[in-house]
Amino acid sequence: MNKEDLLKHAKDERYISGIYNYCDRWCERCPFTSRCMNFTIAEEQFSDQESRDIENALFWQRLSETFQTTLELVKELAAREGIDLDTMDLDEYKAQEAADDALARNHRCCRMAMAYGDMVEEWFEAAEAISEKRGDATRAQMQSEMSDGDVLGIRASCEEALEVIRWYQHQIFVKLMRAVGGTLREEEESFDSFAKDSDGSAKVALIGIERSMGAWGELRGFFFQDGPKIGDILLHLEGLRRNVEEVFPNARDFIRPGFDKVDLNS
Repeated sequence: MNKEDLLKHAKDERYISGIYNYCDRWCERCPFTSRCMNFTIAEEQFSDQESRDIENALFWQRLSETFQTTLELVKELAAREGIDLDTMDLDEYKAQEAADDALARNHRCCRMAMAYGDMVEEWFEAAEAISEKRGDATRAQMQSEMSDGDVLGIRASCEEALEVIRWYQHQIFVKLMRAVGGTLREEEESFDSFAKDSDGSAKVALIGIERSMGAWGELRGFFFQDGPKIGDILLHLEGLRRNVEEVFPNARDFIRPGFDKVDLNS
């Protein structure tokens, strides 16, 4: 894709400006892909089966071309803003970024989110071991007590719940790192009259937490009773949810472009 095509997409009014800034990157489940410029560009660049293979050289070649096009736009933007890219103090920026990252990682919300990711991994490992041990007996019992349709329905529900859990397992931590890191930058500037990016990222994290809790609730009804404790995971997630809401009290009110509706009566 050349620079002219990229600018043409940017001016297309069907796209919702900034919708991709506060999404969960799960395009397959998103109802707004037709209004997302990022999705359209990705489909145009990487839609064929060959380029979807990340190990294929063609994928990386196209990605490099996209980078070069974007770099040209960055240089033009810097020139318009009077910014000399060659004299930017990158060392100072990197040092500040590393310091902010360390502070964010030590924040209680981020620590809890990282712990949740570990809990999920431990659960899957234990569940797999139990499944291998008693899988045949369990399947035989299910088939004797339920119809084929019921068995397939339960299996489909489990697979969907597991997919949701895996999708948000690490993303919650990533979004909270961005949210907490954002508060550090926002402290240096005045954002009193503007929506804060940190609230937007925290809102996406909250959505991931609640969807994960729903998925764990689906599993809890019919999963291994003597296996890893889903209840413990749910309690941990609820604690994390409450902490995020305490640290980011305005996150729920953040209006994500495209996803959230503005209440004109409020």
